[in-house]
Amino acid sequence: MPNIKSAKKRVKVIATKTMQNKARKSNLKTVLKNADLACANKADNSEEAIRLAMKKVDQAAAKNLIHKNAAARKKSQLAKKLNAAKA
Repeated sequence: MPNIKSAKKRVKVIATKTMQNKARKSNLKTVLKNADLACANKADNSEEAIRLAMKKVDQAAAKNLIHKNAAARKKSQLAKKLNAAKA
């Protein structure tokens, strides 16, 4: 346990930020899973689901939750799935 006041505050802030990051990452995974299912089932809303997923991936990259190259890779995979579902 830290003794210095600023160190105690950092522990609280880090815990808060960790919870926020965990929630955002969990939400990202959920949106990606929903987009995958929509494409696999060739649902009517698959294009909308993919668009939402790409937006969430961009937001995660902007917040440094995922690396920018990982974001680009995920977006590319989503685009491939959407094109395969349309064909």
